[in-house]
Amino acid sequence: MKVVGQNFWYLISGNQDLYTDIIEPIGYRAKEHNDVFHAEKSRIVNRFTREFIERFCDESGAINWVGLVAWNSGNLDLDQFMLDS
Repeated sequence: MKVVGQNFWYLISGNQDLYTDIIEPIGYRAKEHNDVFHAEKSRIVNRFTREFIERFCDESGAINWVGLVAWNSGNLDLDQFMLDS
């Protein structure tokens, strides 16, 4: 048996209107979570932006591409790695 939509909510609750009654509280809770998510996301983006600027930009704000590529793709010091292993 496949029960979905209004019939599903009626089956589990005995309330024929539950499927619409739950929409408003769910929407309210979703907005609360979205607000928290967006605030946290903004904080993280700001932190990463600050760290990127401090590490990979010069005084004028231009990106030091050589430094960025070296940090991202530079070779591992294999001699040191072998000593540590």
